[in-house]
Amino acid sequence: MRPVQTPVSLCSIPALLAALLVQPALAVADAGARAAPPPDPGAGVVASVPLPTASAAAGVTPPALMLAEVYRPGIAVSDYWVSEKLDGVRAYWDGTRLISRGGHEIRAPAWFTAGFPPEPLDGELWLGRGRFEALSGTVRRLVPVDAAWREVRYLVFDLPGSVAPLGERLTRLRGLIAAAGNPGLQGLEQVRLPDQGALMAMLEGVVQAGGEGLMLHRDGSLYRGARSPDLLKLKPYQDAEARVVGQVAGQGRLLGMLGALEVEDGEGRRFRIGTGFTDAVRRDPPPLGSLVTFKYRGRTREGIPRFASFLRVDPEPPDPLPER
Repeated sequence: MRPVQTPVSLCSIPALLAALLVQPALAVADAGARAAPPPDPGAGVVASVPLPTASAAAGVTPPALMLAEVYRPGIAVSDYWVSEKLDGVRAYWDGTRLISRGGHEIRAPAWFTAGFPPEPLDGELWLGRGRFEALSGTVRRLVPVDAAWREVRYLVFDLPGSVAPLGERLTRLRGLIAAAGNPGLQGLEQVRLPDQGALMAMLEGVVQAGGEGLMLHRDGSLYRGARSPDLLKLKPYQDAEARVVGQVAGQGRLLGMLGALEVEDGEGRRFRIGTGFTDAVRRDPPPLGSLVTFKYRGRTREGIPRFASFLRVDPEPPDPLPER
C-alpha cells in the first residue's frame, strides 16, 4: 500500500527535489486533458489535499448572486441588454459594506464607498482590461492601500433587492448612481442590439480590444440569486472553475517552480492544468484549496476539459494579504 502523502508547499520543493524524482511535465493537447492519476511518491513532488467545503468568513454570509448560463445561438437577441464581461472582482454592496461572491468582506477605504446608497448593489470592482492580478492584490489586503484603490471603479449592473423587472431596475440604478456623487461608483454600460449579427460584431470588437466577452441579461426578468437562463455569458472560448487539490513540480526550465496544478471540479472530476501560467504565478502558485478559473475547448467522453489552460485565481485566499 502506498504511504499517505503529507501536503507540501512549493516553497519546499527545491529542498525535496534532490531526494525525489520530478514528475514528467504535463503532456500538451488532448493527452493533458485526461483525468489525473493518484500521485505516486516515486514520481515527483505532488501536494494533495481533500476538496474543502466552502465556508464564509466569520460573520459574513455569501450573497445570493445571479449567475450566468452559457449563451447558445437561437435566442432573440433584441430581448436582452448586452454589456462587456469584465475581468474584475464580483462585489455585492449590502448597504454598508462590500462583500465578495464567496462571502468575504472587501476592505475598501471609507472614502471609496462614500455616498453609496443604503440598498444592495451588484457589480464588479474593476481596474481595466488585463489588470485582474493587480486588482486582486488590491482587494485582498486587510488594510486598504489608498493609492491602489484610487484606480479602482465599482461598475454596477443590477439591484438585487428590487422586485421590479430588469428594465425598471436599470432606470432606478441610474438615478441612485447620479445621486451618490461618487466618481468611483459607475453604471456598467448595457445596450440593446437588434440581432445575432450585431451581437457577434460587438463580441469581436470587445475581444480585439482585450476584453473577455459579453453578458446578456433578459429585459423583463426578475433578479434571482441562482444560476439562470435570464443571464448569459458569451465568450470566444469556454471557461469553468475548479478547486486546487495538488501542485506538481516543474522540471527543466521550470525546476523549483510549479509544473502543473491538480484540480477538482464541482462534479468530483480531477485533472491537471499545465499551461497558461506566467513565471510569476509558477513561482508563487495558487495555494491548495483555492479556486481557479481556466479555459478549455470541449470535453472528453468522461467530462474532462480538453486543453485546459489557467486564467486566474479567485482573489479570496484563506488568509487575506496583510499590509505591506
